[in-house]
Amino acid sequence: MTNPSNDAAAPSAAHATAAAESIDRLGERLSTARDALNGVIFGQEAVIEDSLVTLLSGGHLLLIGVPGLAKTKLVHTLGLVLGLDDRRVQFTPDLMPADILGSEVLEEDEHGRRSFRFIRGPVFCQLLMADEINRASPRTQSALLQAMQEMRVSVAGESQPLPKPFHVLATQNPIEQEGTYPLPEAQLDRFLMQVDVGYPGLEAEREMLIATTGATEEEVARVLTPADLMEAQHVVRQIPVGDSVVDAILKLVRAGRPEATDVDEVRRHVAWGPGPRASQALMLAVRARALLDGRYAPSVDDVLALARPVLQHRMALTFAARADGVTVPQVISRLCQLIA
Repeated sequence: MTNPSNDAAAPSAAHATAAAESIDRLGERLSTARDALNGVIFGQEAVIEDSLVTLLSGGHLLLIGVPGLAKTKLVHTLGLVLGLDDRRVQFTPDLMPADILGSEVLEEDEHGRRSFRFIRGPVFCQLLMADEINRASPRTQSALLQAMQEMRVSVAGESQPLPKPFHVLATQNPIEQEGTYPLPEAQLDRFLMQVDVGYPGLEAEREMLIATTGATEEEVARVLTPADLMEAQHVVRQIPVGDSVVDAILKLVRAGRPEATDVDEVRRHVAWGPGPRASQALMLAVRARALLDGRYAPSVDDVLALARPVLQHRMALTFAARADGVTVPQVISRLCQLIA
């Protein structure tokens, strides 16, 4: 007679073995993809890592940085390395929703019969770069809300599914604010992470000068396919998360809410804090970071590393705090001390 407990444990052990093999295999390929990106985008290793973590989590990314820091090139190179169909839309004040989603046109055939045909807009791709997204009007910005949340768009009463996978990587210029429309909180919350793109270091900029001003530039090869990326996103959701990591995520996020925290700085400086979507984003992001590093489970260190890009666009300071020079990253650093 068989032992029921052994029969029950066998599928679990087999599942764990298969998951470990998938992590090892995908971890190696993702490491190759990261190296390929670092060979073209100089001095932005942390930005590249956060970008890959966002895509592995199945989310969208907001890049904040001054012009000339290779934000556009990063998105295009991501599309090449991951084998994704990428499109770019330059957001301007006169951009209309139909310029992004598409529109219906009236056509007449050779028999004189008229019918409407839907012409797809640039949103029907796998990797959409929304360049300077805050330059478009709120009406146009909102055209992306349904696409980012539901992976489909509605035009003329018809629902149109988007290709899979689908990701939005948007950019903003933090210096030039004239003629811009700040993104509403509801749309900011749709971005899994906000990553601040800084200047490269001295040696990275030296290497960039030599590599990009010669007769030829290094080309990147495709490392993954869209199917590989979707498989990796599936594996991310299967990676186990220990209770200590779950507790750290909950403690960090809940401590950032002024009405429910014991942290004095949060009560005095924060107008509103991160919602449950921040916890979900952190949970996925720490798993994705573990997969990117070829690890079988995330740690509290992953929570600390991803706290700022996941939380900083989901918190707002009071007017008094801003007048005193308090910043959101400073508040997040204080929160991280609770779980460090």
